[in-house]
Amino acid sequence: MFLLVAGTFAGLMAVGLIGLGGLALWGDSQKDDQGYLTTDSRHFAAGTHALATENLDVDLDGAERLLDAGLFGDVRVDVEPRSGQPVFVGIARTGDLASYLDDVSRTNVTDVSWDPFDASYESKAGDRRPGAPGAERIWAASAQGAGPQTLDWEVEDGDWSIVVMNADGSSGVDADISAGANVPHLSTIGWSALGGGTVLLLTSVALSVLGMRPPRQRPRTAHAAGLAPTAG
Repeated sequence: MFLLVAGTFAGLMAVGLIGLGGLALWGDSQKDDQGYLTTDSRHFAAGTHALATENLDVDLDGAERLLDAGLFGDVRVDVEPRSGQPVFVGIARTGDLASYLDDVSRTNVTDVSWDPFDASYESKAGDRRPGAPGAERIWAASAQGAGPQTLDWEVEDGDWSIVVMNADGSSGVDADISAGANVPHLSTIGWSALGGGTVLLLTSVALSVLGMRPPRQRPRTAHAAGLAPTAG
């Protein structure tokens, strides 16, 4: 019985590892020429002064050394304005961005589905026109100018928000936006997981076969229970 249970458990782990390996290898095959996994570019628009994400909670839980070792990649946001105005894209601490946009009309993107694409928004009213975002010193990373802009950000622990605005802070944000991440070592992770899953699968089969074998019968002895040997 124990062997059957162990074989079943090993089989479940094998399926999980094989699935993870396949997903990692598929993801590695979808990277672009710069090594990024990127969403399709989608149209986002708001009549307010800013189009922002909600809090992006990055909790590394003491794993900052993994970032330094290059085990996690960078985040990239590509923005192409549709209004013809110069555009700004930046990432800042959520609290700092909230202070900058205090009493400013803004639109938060609360949810996004990519296939099929659908975005949910929540607008907040305000009476103040913000200063030009590029003049602020709150940004961990930013990019601005006419035409397509690309923001690259090295992931850090904390609460973060991304905002897209017109470079002069005026209302009416209209842009095509895509996001991506440079996730290294996907190929290594994929093949390692497939190899480990295959070994576990073979182990599962072996344990199950052994567990289904009937127990070996003890050989009969000349001393039956309760009988004493006869004297010669």
